[in-house]
Amino acid sequence: MSATTFPTSSSPLSGAVWMVLAGAVFAVINTLVQLATAGAGVSSFTLAFYQYLIALAVTVPWVLRHGIPSMRTRYFWLHLFRAALAAFGVQLWVAGLAYPVPIWAAIALLMTSPFFVTLGARLFLGERVTIERWLAVVVGFAGAVIILDPWAGVFQWASLLPLGAAALWAGSSLCLKRVVDDESVWPTTAWLLVLLTPFNLAFAVPAGFAIPDGNTWMIIIVAGLLTAAAQGFLALAYSRADAAFVQPFDLIKLPLNVLAGFIVFGWVPPGNLWLGAALIVGASLYLMARERSMN
Repeated sequence: MSATTFPTSSSPLSGAVWMVLAGAVFAVINTLVQLATAGAGVSSFTLAFYQYLIALAVTVPWVLRHGIPSMRTRYFWLHLFRAALAAFGVQLWVAGLAYPVPIWAAIALLMTSPFFVTLGARLFLGERVTIERWLAVVVGFAGAVIILDPWAGVFQWASLLPLGAAALWAGSSLCLKRVVDDESVWPTTAWLLVLLTPFNLAFAVPAGFAIPDGNTWMIIIVAGLLTAAAQGFLALAYSRADAAFVQPFDLIKLPLNVLAGFIVFGWVPPGNLWLGAALIVGASLYLMARERSMN
């Protein structure tokens, strides 16, 4: 399907569409990561390095086509800070999936990210956070808590790794929103992938570079290609609408990841998953309807 099928105007609706699309691609990536780490035994540090190196390679033709001047930026240090936050977030996330933390539990913990983004959008970006936006975030998070069932007493320390990733990626998203308000989407994506490589390399070197077998290489390559696409979709989402608006739509990737985990690994989450997923999807649809009626 051509990208022109999707909304491209600077409107909240187009931002929501790109965020949902990014979430769908990330659901596939997360499944591939667990296949390579928990399934094939690839080190999480090695996997993260190869995954984002391949994603970087995808952007090289774009840079060559448009020339080095297309990479000019006034926000180099902000790009660097964003890459550092993203790199540490990637390491925590991949380590959690490699443990393995069931994908539905990991994503539920990641759903705390909208709180950080919405608060940061108000404090650091000066965005207006309406009561409807707060309501959507709170309801969506409540759905994640219902799914996670923290009162069941079955937590292990590794389950907290996605929580740390949520906080770090929220900070990275705020940096992204600040940059794409002034600069183009694709150079911004390229800067992230360029700067992530040395960070991921620093983590991978002490762990050693195990050479995956042929089938595992295919999984890693596909994950890397999809990572480049997902990062571009994410940048498009933040370029079309306020960070506080598009963030609740990221919650939709929870049921998508649950579905992928069931199909590939046979993981069957508890019955409260369906109540939580209904709250998450309902909150996002409500917010989209409210924003459309106000524009």
